[in-house]
Amino acid sequence: MEIFSSIEKLDPIKESILTVGSYDGIHRGHQKLLSHLVEKSKVYGIPSVLVTFDPHPRHILNKRTNSLPLLMSLDQKLNIIESIGINIVYIIDFNFHFSKISAKDFMMKIIIPSFNPKIMMIGTNHHFGKNREGSPSFLKKFGEKNHIDIIIIKPVLDNQSQISSSKIRDFLLSGHIRRANYELGTYFTFFGIVVHGSGRGKKLNFQTANIKPIEKNQLFPKKGVYLVRGRNIAFNSFGMCNIGVRPTFGENKLVMEIHFFHDKMLNLYGERIKIEFLERIRDEKKFPSSKELVKQLKNDKQICLDLSGKYK
Repeated sequence: MEIFSSIEKLDPIKESILTVGSYDGIHRGHQKLLSHLVEKSKVYGIPSVLVTFDPHPRHILNKRTNSLPLLMSLDQKLNIIESIGINIVYIIDFNFHFSKISAKDFMMKIIIPSFNPKIMMIGTNHHFGKNREGSPSFLKKFGEKNHIDIIIIKPVLDNQSQISSSKIRDFLLSGHIRRANYELGTYFTFFGIVVHGSGRGKKLNFQTANIKPIEKNQLFPKKGVYLVRGRNIAFNSFGMCNIGVRPTFGENKLVMEIHFFHDKMLNLYGERIKIEFLERIRDEKKFPSSKELVKQLKNDKQICLDLSGKYK
């Protein structure tokens, strides 16, 4: 897969089959559309192209709040896109100036000169351009005038409800991790760096690795205890993850700490680890004493160990 972040470095393509969008989390609906794109590109013998944006448009258009937490980092999305078989990805630097470009100018000045799409595929709710004027109906009319076949892909449903990034985000924020994973079509995952913590876990005989997400706008699932799996080149282990503020000790800073079920606890400080969220065990709660907390942690660990057999 070829990746471009500057249109000047891309030689104009004679013909392509193309889609455009933010693709905030490559969920089942996105996977369906991109798979269709790849299939069509093979049938016609022309490159498949995905045009996307970074940063996410809402991080620019809603800059004051900057409140949209991300389901996936750009690198994670690119890895999935490559696995599906897309040939070319063009990443547009989304800024305030670019946000003022009309849908028509975007098509006439960027998409057609550079990619000359024979076919464009988008979802039923897709919009682009200034004021979101690049709707499916706009594209249908534009395609008729410019000899581009516009294909609108129907959404993928879950219990008669359309799968979407916003819905998956809501599932995660409300703690419904398995439902989120189902709609994602994979485990909710992000990468983090192991950093030094307070050392409290070691004192409780539950040594933990404190994780700081690499993506600054990373979404955290609802506070609580989770069964997770951590991976890097030299490490692969299930673990028990706590996301919260440690109320038993009167703290208020949000932390993410993982007790890994590894025979020999390695020195992971500074290591980059991939964290997969598998099951939610319970809410975070305050215990009357550290002794009561340890009792609960032992119970949580056994539950996690029992559940981990489902994922081996």
